[in-house]
Amino acid sequence: MSKFNTQPIGGSPAFLAILDMISHSAALDHTVLVVGERGTGKAMTAGRLHFLSPRWEQSFVAVNCAAYDDAALDAFIFGEDISAGLIEQGEGGTLFLDSIESVSLRLQEKLLRLTEDGEYRRVRGDDTLTADIRVIAAAGVDLPAAVRAGTFRPDFLDRLAVDVITLPPLRRRVSDIEVLANYFARERVKAVGGHSFPGFTPEVIEYLMAHDWPGNVRELRSVAERAVNEAMLDDNHFAGPVGEVILDPFDAPWRLSAKQPEAGRDSKDNKPDVQAKDISLQPAPQAGFHDRVNAFEKAMIVQALETHDHHQGRAAQSLELSYHAFRGQLRKHGLRK
Repeated sequence: MSKFNTQPIGGSPAFLAILDMISHSAALDHTVLVVGERGTGKAMTAGRLHFLSPRWEQSFVAVNCAAYDDAALDAFIFGEDISAGLIEQGEGGTLFLDSIESVSLRLQEKLLRLTEDGEYRRVRGDDTLTADIRVIAAAGVDLPAAVRAGTFRPDFLDRLAVDVITLPPLRRRVSDIEVLANYFARERVKAVGGHSFPGFTPEVIEYLMAHDWPGNVRELRSVAERAVNEAMLDDNHFAGPVGEVILDPFDAPWRLSAKQPEAGRDSKDNKPDVQAKDISLQPAPQAGFHDRVNAFEKAMIVQALETHDHHQGRAAQSLELSYHAFRGQLRKHGLRK
């Protein structure tokens, strides 16, 4: 359990409120359902619930339910014939069921009996066994909607939802982004035997804070580690604060897409053509070279902003500019208020 015995990282109001909920729920020793988008820390939350509970000295056993088919998951959790499953392995402790939404209706019924009565049977077993184990489940979907769709048992959801902890996405924890990014970067530097991490430039931090983070904390960790890998010199030092990050590692002129290009076409035909659509920004035909270049630059910036709902981070990405360079273009063309 050492991986969960760490000080939580973050101080945003949303995150501190969740920590209070976890501390309160941990001591009550009842079933808990942890809900959140991918990468929000559902497994870490389950571990913390166990570590802060009266069961903290006992076993914490976990399974990602989406990783097994129905029969294999049944045997893994409940045991088979004379072989013990996770329930017996975690006796007195905590059973964490990740991706509970992927469990079949049949297994949901068996888990309902476990959570209600503490009773279960092994696969192909005749004896009814009893267990002293706390169940914590996690879901990345709206389970009430799954009930309405007929893919989740309403009685099982009622039993799981004694206490529901919904984790905030990273976009609601903007003030935590800088401390998380620096933490993950320092950890990466230590992992590869590097020297002290010099931090990110203010422009990079501003860029990170403007991102939506659909992958949440897990995505931020990958971005921070990628930045360290790119910026670290051969002698494991840094030239200075890290001034570049790559949010989308798949972004490339030859990026694969759902619609593949026709065979034999030149790669330049497959690259998006960024053109200025706002003709009012074009200079008169008699304008000089620099006026024409400035007008075209401004048109590209305006178009990128409009295309991406004035989200500066995504607009910068679409033009293959760093956030710092994009902000410089805004100032240059009088588009920054």
